[in-house]
Amino acid sequence: MIQMVIDRTFDGYQTEIKTIYGQLEQELGVKIEPAPDEWDRLFNVDFYIKIQGNSIGLQIKPVHQGIQLSQIFKEKELQHKTHEKFTAQQGGKVFYIYSSNVEGKGKQIRNKEVIEEIKAEIERLNK
Repeated sequence: MIQMVIDRTFDGYQTEIKTIYGQLEQELGVKIEPAPDEWDRLFNVDFYIKIQGNSIGLQIKPVHQGIQLSQIFKEKELQHKTHEKFTAQQGGKVFYIYSSNVEGKGKQIRNKEVIEEIKAEIERLNK
């Protein structure tokens, strides 16, 4: 049972990596790096983008059937303070990327509007 949970968690993580590197890097045209373990614990950031000595944080949330949106928003609210700390220390905002399976297409970014928001933040930090 424990091995099954470990395998599913690892598979889920690998799928999220493919979503980020496969889609978001291509859309943004910038390098996305996995966040250091310390950032994951301190700031609730999964990935980051380095821009002009600053960093933009990315928090990846897989959305599955049966997971309530209220649960996701509650977690987002709890992480707000850590994301403010990230912005204060790293200079860039933290963005949530929601992904889920789309039949026939695999994992897809569900909140595509975030791509334009991240592009605007990249532009702001490049000034």
